[in-house]
Amino acid sequence: MRNIIIGTRGSELALWQANHTKILLEQKGYRVELKIISTQGDRTQQWNTSFEKLEGKGFFTKELEEALLNKEIDLAVHSHKDLPTESPEGLMIAAVSDREDPSELLLIRKECVDEKQKFNLKKNALLGTSSARRKAQFKAFRHDVDIQDLRGNVPTRINKLREKQYDAIMLAAAGVERLKINLDEFHVELLDPHEFVPAPAQGVLAWQIRDTDPEMDKIVSQLNNEDVQLQISLERRVLNLFDGGCQLPLGVFCETEINDEDRKVFRLWVSKAAAWDKQPVQLVFETFFPSDLPEKVVAHINGMQKQKVFVTKNFKEHHYLPSALKKLGFEITGQSLIELKEVAFAEIPACDWVFFSSKNAVDFFFKQNPKLQNVKFGCISKQTAMELRQHDKRADFIGQSTDTKLIGKQFSALAGNSKVLFPIAKESMQSVQNQLTKKENAINLPVYQTLKHAVVIDGQTNIVVFTSPSNVDAFFEKNKWTATLKAVAMGEATGKALERKGVKKYELPKSFDDLGLLRAVLMLS
Repeated sequence: MRNIIIGTRGSELALWQANHTKILLEQKGYRVELKIISTQGDRTQQWNTSFEKLEGKGFFTKELEEALLNKEIDLAVHSHKDLPTESPEGLMIAAVSDREDPSELLLIRKECVDEKQKFNLKKNALLGTSSARRKAQFKAFRHDVDIQDLRGNVPTRINKLREKQYDAIMLAAAGVERLKINLDEFHVELLDPHEFVPAPAQGVLAWQIRDTDPEMDKIVSQLNNEDVQLQISLERRVLNLFDGGCQLPLGVFCETEINDEDRKVFRLWVSKAAAWDKQPVQLVFETFFPSDLPEKVVAHINGMQKQKVFVTKNFKEHHYLPSALKKLGFEITGQSLIELKEVAFAEIPACDWVFFSSKNAVDFFFKQNPKLQNVKFGCISKQTAMELRQHDKRADFIGQSTDTKLIGKQFSALAGNSKVLFPIAKESMQSVQNQLTKKENAINLPVYQTLKHAVVIDGQTNIVVFTSPSNVDAFFEKNKWTATLKAVAMGEATGKALERKGVKKYELPKSFDDLGLLRAVLMLS
């Protein structure tokens, strides 16, 4: 049986990847040895220089590929995200691994945590990362944070945080998990890949061979994960079409699921910026037919037109939607078409949970200084949970969907037979309450009501973002729908309200927050 020589870099993570591959092949009966090869990326690790300042692509792969071509090794193991999108002549990717968690880790020194801020990082913090992609996305969410380059292998970067050279650093979760590093001394934030989009193929290993070695092709193909291979091929095709490498501020993440009709749905989450200090274009695409999806993504981004947008809510200075759209050159106006009025309540009924279906419910509830003891909190969305944190409370349940019925069922499974208090608007549709196993366990407490405050919108408006059914009703009191208008509906109930007004086509965001609305607007642009 053939003796296989694996080429690898000498870092701890690279050696883990090579030894992991060695074990997989040895389990199949092959004799395997490792050969350590130094790369350009390794030799520049001592420089505190960001990747975009280096020339070329493949900083961590070129020398391994040369060793393959020179027949010094039989197999090269790479972090797939480090590979150029086109293999050198004579080489091929024979297989890809299962995917580890593709998410980013934000490691924060505990004294630098502020739970009232996005990602729990204190204001004006110093963040360490050399990735243009990470810089662009983090700056978009937290413009106050100062970002400085951070180089070195994973343990070196963590040690720089430990030495207080930074307040926080960013790492790929997969690398930290593979090395089994103890992070107890830090506060750890695992960033949702649907919100903070990872690099194409992040968390996946690539096994590279010579294309003239059919024996190795047959051996290595036994390790291949076909589902992951398809998903990352879409991610890396987007990267290839943008002619990008490590320097490009591009995140792409693909996932699949089987829907209720037993069909496979492909979703592609994309974040692309012109430069690390520019606002990213953030989008999510969905299809049953993925073959030309990357081409559609790139064509959409390249062909986007700046629009005039009206949003039926009032903005505050820190809100993400107006900030992001203005940076992308859009004209945006925010004005609620309803007035919210407090509804006073006396004492709080006995309950085990308090569930909030909106930020407004949080605000109007806590304005009256309710007396609470030993209760848990549920929130319809991350944005509502962030509002709860402004009142020094943390959510024990956060909805992860725009399907309120699904959220209700998930919450009901957690709450069980508990009594649940729902601070609501007087006109609430009570979608979550209706999903409780025992309807009598839902205690509705009106804390505000809505009064219509309709206005005539600018005739040059291209897109209207409706944030509630009440705002839909108020809009149509003084405005007519025209063929030139496009609509975004915040949730299915708002969409149904639009349908009752004759608007059959609208975009539904994938999340109940400003990022979800931004993506929906950009999908219509």
